[in-house]
Amino acid sequence: MIAGPYLRLALALLAWAGVAATTLNAGPVRAATAAVAVLAVPGTALVLRCRWPAGVRQAPLTAVVPALACSTVLATAAATPMLLTHTFTARRVLVVLAVLTTLLVLPYPRRRPPPDPANRFARPAPPPPTGRHRGPSLRAGALAAACLLAGAAACADPTALTSPAPNARAESEGTVQATEPPNLPGAWHLVFHDDFNGSRLNTKDWTTCYDWNIGGCTNAGNHELEWYLPGQVSVADGNLTLTAQRRETHGTDGKTYPWTSGMVTTGRDHWDGTPRHTFTYGYYAAAIKVPAEAEGMFPAFWLIPAETRGTPPEIDIVEFINTATQVSANLHWRAPDGSDTHIGNSYGPRDFADGYHVYAVDWQPDSVTWYVDGVQRFQVTEPAAIPHVAMELVINLAVGFQVAPPSGVDSARLNVGWVAVWQR
Repeated sequence: MIAGPYLRLALALLAWAGVAATTLNAGPVRAATAAVAVLAVPGTALVLRCRWPAGVRQAPLTAVVPALACSTVLATAAATPMLLTHTFTARRVLVVLAVLTTLLVLPYPRRRPPPDPANRFARPAPPPPTGRHRGPSLRAGALAAACLLAGAAACADPTALTSPAPNARAESEGTVQATEPPNLPGAWHLVFHDDFNGSRLNTKDWTTCYDWNIGGCTNAGNHELEWYLPGQVSVADGNLTLTAQRRETHGTDGKTYPWTSGMVTTGRDHWDGTPRHTFTYGYYAAAIKVPAEAEGMFPAFWLIPAETRGTPPEIDIVEFINTATQVSANLHWRAPDGSDTHIGNSYGPRDFADGYHVYAVDWQPDSVTWYVDGVQRFQVTEPAAIPHVAMELVINLAVGFQVAPPSGVDSARLNVGWVAVWQR
């Protein structure tokens, strides 16, 4: 197929536009640009590389189906090694496909038959048609394969399978203990730490409700089904345990809740109180084992503003929304029009209920970076999104966000091995 230089340039630009779109907030422009970059561009570039028999012209419409099929195959080939090594992100796949597309649209000289020895100055004649469809050139196929391997190797995190979680070491009992500061640049110092080695919650560091605590609390904004009570929080054997139980509870807000559950925060005992601990910037980490009873459960480790007592801003270090296999990381901020704007990413699938995993975020004045078991999974650098206010730590086990637990589930437990905050 004949492809002009402008068409080749347009394909390369569309491929890299898909990469650039990942920096935008979720919306139709981001989705449409990424979809074109994944489903159309690389396959079209590969089809344009195909050589057709002499005298045969390929109609543009007949190339649509092969282009879509080739794009699907190439996207699958790019994503598969990342999924197998737990390094998959949409941006990494788009980068691989953009590199591949760029190399496919680069022109290279075509080989000509040798000149006629009887006439050294004659123009070489084209080879006679063979009547057979030659298909894509072997060179294009080799180029595509080499590019996929190189791009996947460049985007994959080599430490994804072998690097232990920073600040943690495995214990024979299956839990983990904080031992060292983050393995990141800078001189870090520990400003907060609890390994829950006592027999009860340290109330100098923690309270068991949000700032609007009046004999318990809930998050009415999420229409959750639980009423938080201190009796659902326990400390024993080096673990903090938050227990959700299907037990009808009458809240002081006049409503009846079908579930009761537990939470802890470094905030206030009541609306007019003083927060126990607030933090601005730093590295926040916790070793957490999420409940296997995932449907209807919403465990989270997050940061909320101390002064305004409401969000945004909000840093969701880790959320498990009706799942135990997919980590969600989100950042909320207030747009100029006052609306709640957010950006997020997810990592998985993986069985996170199989034991303790270390979830962390590095919050700095110019970035917020998320880690799962020591491997970076997501980062936001948009200036408008970065919070610059003091925040309280929250760990909670919410119930009934989006869906209610199934009838056969009557309890769930969230275990925390330790919580630590470092600053520099």
